[in-house]
Amino acid sequence: MPEPSPPSAAVHPPRPTSYPPERHALRDLDVTTEHLTAERSLSVAPVDGPVRNAAGAASIGFLAALFDTNAGLMALIAGRPKWTATLDLGLHATGWLTEGPAVLEGRLVRAGSNIVVIGADIYDGCGVGDLDELAGDTGRRPHVASGIATFTRIPARASAASGSLDPLGLVGTRRNLGPVVAPDPVPLGERIGLRVIDAANGVVELHNHPYVQNSFGAINGGVLGMVFQAAAEGAVAGMVATDLQVHYLSQAKVGPARTSLDVLRRTADHAVCAIRAVDAGNDDVVLALATVTLQPPPLGTTGSVS
Repeated sequence: MPEPSPPSAAVHPPRPTSYPPERHALRDLDVTTEHLTAERSLSVAPVDGPVRNAAGAASIGFLAALFDTNAGLMALIAGRPKWTATLDLGLHATGWLTEGPAVLEGRLVRAGSNIVVIGADIYDGCGVGDLDELAGDTGRRPHVASGIATFTRIPARASAASGSLDPLGLVGTRRNLGPVVAPDPVPLGERIGLRVIDAANGVVELHNHPYVQNSFGAINGGVLGMVFQAAAEGAVAGMVATDLQVHYLSQAKVGPARTSLDVLRRTADHAVCAIRAVDAGNDDVVLALATVTLQPPPLGTTGSVS
């Protein structure tokens, strides 16, 4: 497991010279993406033990990272020659992704002068991971989630990846963002270096270290989804996170990212949490606000999330 940077070393976290580096949270998800056109793409990723939640299904944090990876590349294609950064990301579950692999179909919803909007549907591949086979039959797979992500256009020079990645060159290609070395076979929270400070109150921390950084040198937006999942599931024992809405407000310049949480509603069949993440090493600047819905894990076989 990668070691998080200590607070004293995190005052000016290193900006990656290329993205992602050989050891990185996104690489260890082993995502393969095919950009069928500039407006449609498919991603597939294995659903192994580390990415599963207490229900035995793909966790919402894993799905958020998968969505952010797919949508981020699509947004770069639509936003060229500028770069893009995530403003909002929402995922809403319709089922439990239990067999795998995870199959995500991304689509361009809107490319405006300032923002780009990407939509997604996620399916359970049910043992099929071949993109050639999946390209024509995603609608016949069990649907497990829908999502919308919004990106803002920014100067390309803000990203370390802008000099080595040509977004337009992605169209018509298949790209595996797989691990260079075998990842640690531990749950995602441990893999990224998440620290639980006060589980019952939803307080967790994540240092800003190279394994979790985006191409701006801050904590990756998909990884923050894992942080919000952990905070919610710690505060609402016995339930798992199924829906996630994140509003990104600032980049984590120092770290660690630290959460605080309010349980807005809790009933027998669901709970809703409002979570705030701040840059604890930078005057508690607010990094993101999230809303997480949780439900009890299903008993026995898979079923609809309702």
